[in-house]
Amino acid sequence: MKAVVMAGGEGSRLRPITLNRPKPMVHIAHRPVMGHILELLKRHNITEAVATLQYRSDDIQHYFGDGTHVGVTMHYSVEPQPLGTAGSVKFAEKYLARDEPFLIISGDALTDFNLSEIITFHQRVGAAVTITLYRVPNPLEYGVIIVNGEGRIERFLEKPSWGEVISDTVNTGIYVLSPEVLDEIEPGTPFDFSKDLFPRLMQRGAPLYGFIANGYWCDIGNIAEYIRATADLLSGKVNLGEPGRHIGGGIYVEEDVEIAPDAQLYGPIFLGDGARIKGGVVMHGPTVIRPFTIVDNRAHVDRSIVFRNTYIGEGVELRGAIVGRRCSLKSRAVVFEGAVLGDECEVGEGAVIHPNVKIWPQKEVEAGATVKSSLIWGAQARRTLFGRYGVTGLVNIDLTPEFAARLSTAFGATLPRGAVVTINRDLHRAARMIKRAMVSGLPSAGVTVQDVESVPIPVARYYTAVSGAQGGAHVRLSPYDQRVVDIRFFDGAGRNLSKAQERNIENIFFREDFRRVSFNDLGKIEIVSGLPERRYIEDCLRALNVEAIRAAHFNLVVDYANSPVALVLPTILSELGCTVVALNERLDETKMSVPNEMFQHGIDQLAAITATVKADLGLRLDVGGERVWFVSRQGEKFSGTTVAAALAELALRASDRRQPRTLAVMVNQPLLFEEIAARYGAQVRRTKIDPQALMDAAADPTVTLAASGAGEFILPTFHRLIDAMFPVAKLLEFLATQHTTLDQVAAGLPPYHIAQKRVACPWEQKGTVMRLLNEQYKDLIADQVDGVRIRLDDHEWALIVPEADEPVCSIYAEATSNGAAEMLADRYARVIEGLRA
Repeated sequence: MKAVVMAGGEGSRLRPITLNRPKPMVHIAHRPVMGHILELLKRHNITEAVATLQYRSDDIQHYFGDGTHVGVTMHYSVEPQPLGTAGSVKFAEKYLARDEPFLIISGDALTDFNLSEIITFHQRVGAAVTITLYRVPNPLEYGVIIVNGEGRIERFLEKPSWGEVISDTVNTGIYVLSPEVLDEIEPGTPFDFSKDLFPRLMQRGAPLYGFIANGYWCDIGNIAEYIRATADLLSGKVNLGEPGRHIGGGIYVEEDVEIAPDAQLYGPIFLGDGARIKGGVVMHGPTVIRPFTIVDNRAHVDRSIVFRNTYIGEGVELRGAIVGRRCSLKSRAVVFEGAVLGDECEVGEGAVIHPNVKIWPQKEVEAGATVKSSLIWGAQARRTLFGRYGVTGLVNIDLTPEFAARLSTAFGATLPRGAVVTINRDLHRAARMIKRAMVSGLPSAGVTVQDVESVPIPVARYYTAVSGAQGGAHVRLSPYDQRVVDIRFFDGAGRNLSKAQERNIENIFFREDFRRVSFNDLGKIEIVSGLPERRYIEDCLRALNVEAIRAAHFNLVVDYANSPVALVLPTILSELGCTVVALNERLDETKMSVPNEMFQHGIDQLAAITATVKADLGLRLDVGGERVWFVSRQGEKFSGTTVAAALAELALRASDRRQPRTLAVMVNQPLLFEEIAARYGAQVRRTKIDPQALMDAAADPTVTLAASGAGEFILPTFHRLIDAMFPVAKLLEFLATQHTTLDQVAAGLPPYHIAQKRVACPWEQKGTVMRLLNEQYKDLIADQVDGVRIRLDDHEWALIVPEADEPVCSIYAEATSNGAAEMLADRYARVIEGLRA
């Protein structure tokens, strides 16, 4: 016997799941619904079937092909226009035999009925049509059918109201038809089984029978039924075999699944091929995690369905939700009961999706947003590419090789044909992958790539500036999150791109208005290994009083952080005659991003070793070579602000007082910089809390030092770019020529007391909060370089800054004691919370 599988359903009540797939292709655990139906047919020796198709017919044909991999020979009948349930079977008549009955079954319902019993019943009673019936508690959405004691149908009632309900036996859409019944259907016209064919046959007295089946049946008609069918399959209520290999506790897995030892899984749960369940995850069934999906650390997943190739970030909460294919849910996002995310959606950090919200495919929910109503029409794709750290995203999720190639092509299109761009990376394989993709994009825009391979960021910036290149790029693993990659672009001076240049790249990227040059104009790819390091080292030494440093015979403990800094700084220190105890000098790609606890342990280790060997200084550089931390001879840790102030003191001592001099420091730093500047008749220029703002300020020829207070420095006697390596050498020069130590300079600094606090502030409230702060404190606001700075008196101030990349406001406060500074920060945290309310 052959079967007709009705698979033309659009599944409008299952949207947004069915916007990118037909209803029969919605997966129930390990198979699409139609796959379960074909497996049932094969179990009952029905090995040839024709699928009637209409909506997204190619999806079904491509997936099942000729049926070889499911063990059922497949034919396809694609309707030119909707023909109704009976009309579609008539259209497929050429695939059916005229000398035996055939089975009709829905491709979008889940069942384990004994099809052999139904077929035997049909043949035994001599029926023209046998309709398979099932008892349901709520028959309102189905056609109700009344049968007599022999099973002969007496009455049809299509989708009754409760007042009309007279039975709980409903039509399942599974029929056995004798071939002559097809003669009653008019070809090429819409014709329905329940509304047209069956009433006509009843009127003529044809033998119509109903078979009340036992077993399981669920019409996947809406989201709630889809969730129920999935749960029932996992719970063993559907006799279709186990969805995967059972590893205990109701957990079923496919191949290459990884579950962290401390993950807590409570079945029933299905984990598809290549699924990754990370540390601290708590998962309650019934839950489905489809292939190649990552559930990251400490996520909580409860009774949810997650489609393939999706990323569930750290601390995310899913509670009774459905998440489509290739979605990305960033850390601490929450998706509540009944919410459904379509394919390729992105949910930002800390966002909340309220119950029963539907989000259509390819939408973006911004970090910290609260979504209470469905996002349906109108695309809301990623509106900007650039953030605080350049272009940033989860590797192979947000930042893929394809994305990187398009991004670099957009960058190339902003430069003239024949331009040269340097490109650099850190040691990690993720950065290598993204960099190689970018290298492939630039030549297509007519730009030559100079690959400097892997050098410290200041070396890459400096080489870009002095080599005549029109721009540069650096790819790194984020030092704050090892799953994230940052792409930073430089201009021809080695500085970060301006906002206008970033917007130009974004416009080209989103319009896909890429420049594609002819064959003869393709850019070249050149390897310049070793040259940037040599140029930096030579020019660095020329900018120093090498003899004075050598004469001081400095003893140092240096932690190179297993980074490319170890390719440059040891040579400089050797030329300066320093004796160095080297820590972490071996290059190691796994150390490009380390947790804060490990970083602090490294600083503690550095302090202990420095004190033990009685070195003059201990220092650690970050993996990019742009930040540095110092410890004293006694092993005491210097704060970034203290080192910046000490370096300012030393630089102004060594400067020419006859010339105008300026200290450039970020607006969140204490007032001691004004006190230091006043000693030497210098000025202080406050900048935004942004490294690019420091580099912009350093372009002023009067700037003697630019500092962030977080280990970033610019000393213009060499170059005007953020660097940590040259400032280390320049600090040694200052100490040698002024015959002092960093401890002594730090001890002579004016005292300061500063506190910092972060307060949650949703994106949609930031503008209101800042407006109200400006209105409420307008008489106390002295300047507005970045955020709102409230000057209380000559010694106390508070700064409120809305963070660009997070739904957070940062508060900085200075007072006459540490306790007073903490109280001041707490006070303005309460002010923000009150303004939000």
